[in-house]
Amino acid sequence: MNENKEFLHDIKEREEKEYKDLINRLSRIEGQVKGIKKMVEKDAYCPDILTQVSAVTAALNSFSKVLLGNHIKTCVVDDIKEDKLESIDELVTIMQKLMR
Repeated sequence: MNENKEFLHDIKEREEKEYKDLINRLSRIEGQVKGIKKMVEKDAYCPDILTQVSAVTAALNSFSKVLLGNHIKTCVVDDIKEDKLESIDELVTIMQKLMR
């Protein structure tokens, strides 16, 4: 592992259901962002654009919550079972970044 890396793992194998859910969420978010770009290109009214930005922000927050929950239930629990307690420090770091 690269010693400059901040996190413990390089990859995470996901179950098919989790993978599809995350990809679907990201695809919807991507579509929303493209819609915002079109609104700007068409000189849409600022409050209308901001409403859509708020929706994207909420969708990204929801994505983060789902991903964080999955991470805790799998990676963190597995690491704790293997006595890799540094996973807790990593989790704290991630949560601090999410709460900015």
